[in-house]
Amino acid sequence: MSPLFPALTARSERPALRFGDRALTHAELADAAGFLAARIAGERRIAVWATPTLGTAVGVVAALLAGVPAVPVNPRSGERELAHIVADSAPTLIVAEPDAILPPALAELARVDAGIAGAGAGAGAGAGAGAAGAGVGAGGAATEHPGDDAFPELSPEAPALIVYTSGTTGPPKGAVVPRRAIAATLDALEDAWQWTADDVLVHALPLFHVHGLILGILGPLRRGGSVRHLGRFDTEGVTRELSSGATMLFGVPTMYHRIAEALAGDAALAKALAGARLLVSGSAALPVRDHERIAAATGRRVIERYGMTETLMNTSVRADGEPRAGTVGVPLGGVELRLVDEEGVAFEAYDGETVGEIQVRGPNLFTEYLNRPDATEAAFTDGWFRTGDMAIRDPDGYVRIVGRKATDLIKSGGYKIGAGEIENVLLEHPGVREAAVTGEPDADLGERIVAWIVPARAEAPPSAEELADHVAAQLAAHKRPRTVRYLDALPRNDMGKIMKRALHG
Repeated sequence: MSPLFPALTARSERPALRFGDRALTHAELADAAGFLAARIAGERRIAVWATPTLGTAVGVVAALLAGVPAVPVNPRSGERELAHIVADSAPTLIVAEPDAILPPALAELARVDAGIAGAGAGAGAGAGAGAAGAGVGAGGAATEHPGDDAFPELSPEAPALIVYTSGTTGPPKGAVVPRRAIAATLDALEDAWQWTADDVLVHALPLFHVHGLILGILGPLRRGGSVRHLGRFDTEGVTRELSSGATMLFGVPTMYHRIAEALAGDAALAKALAGARLLVSGSAALPVRDHERIAAATGRRVIERYGMTETLMNTSVRADGEPRAGTVGVPLGGVELRLVDEEGVAFEAYDGETVGEIQVRGPNLFTEYLNRPDATEAAFTDGWFRTGDMAIRDPDGYVRIVGRKATDLIKSGGYKIGAGEIENVLLEHPGVREAAVTGEPDADLGERIVAWIVPARAEAPPSAEELADHVAAQLAAHKRPRTVRYLDALPRNDMGKIMKRALHG
């Protein structure tokens, strides 16, 4: 079997996956995924209908065992986006839970049901080696389990997953993620997070993206540990799992914000978080205010990491390092990171103040954008991947993300200003529940700073003058918002990231 998952090869009887009342040990997962892998072996490419279910996890593992590139498909994608992904990636099959209702855009694909017969509640539940398997739709027939050594060893450069980007600047692009990148990232996180087979991870993230699928599902499987997926996030589920043996929690800022809001009146949640070994946030910046509220209530610090579809993970605060709020830590093992100025010249030293674009290189990178050699070429310069993320770096190596080059770098009055630092300060104001900062054309300044505010009390929002003075007092006068607009909620995508392109006057 694949060296990506040694515990499957060893047929460990330790718990591997749990989704609600359905669970598999590593040995049972080896059987279920091996059975499905035999069915899909030889396919050019498959799609996986990536619902937060056991079948999705088994489907992806099966594809990795069989050496068939898998395309995780977001079940909440619109028809146009789905049609683009199917046409671009040209899968020959789609793997889905037996009860999944697929949209018309996928109706022409042959279907393989990732049914896990007998997978019941609790570790070790299930019907044993012979019962775990996949039923085949579209007139096919299931294939007998082929045995552990039926699948050939694959090159580290072989494509493992094709993960589609969010498509903020055009149709989504398929980032081809090789097996090498998955192994390199998960092994670097083993070191940074002191991640072992004894860890039990809890999360409720989607399974069509890097954070939820590669880190949250494949990560525990590579370590020989286990993951408990909540299906849908709620603080009750977090409390229950962290109070019953789970050691790690993965979340996005929206989840941690809800946790921070609930902590004041929920002693059980505070106790559960206090007992966790590691609380990890990613996919967007966690506001400093939420960092501090969680730390004050639990004595535990949330650590942040930084990555993206094309690079998997680049940096993280280490488990044995300083959990410095507002930073994404230091480069992971094997990852080279530099900041460059607008002309692409790398900084010679870091002062904790100067903003530059992050470029990275290392074994964690994707190989190409599927069918887009032009975009692939444009994404690299001398072997360095141009992330488009803007950051400052402290002299000791800690990285602080200030936003995206396209949407979060504001050039106002001759200054280059990162939206992220202003957002953090705005969120410290007691009258602000949510905040986003953008730039808009200004005849005098070039761009003016615009604050988009969701007030803590809709009937009594803080005034624009009050917010501008608050920012100027904490940062500098030129970083104060010149315009304030009030909203009921900020537009967000499935991962909780604010969609700034949807904000306009």
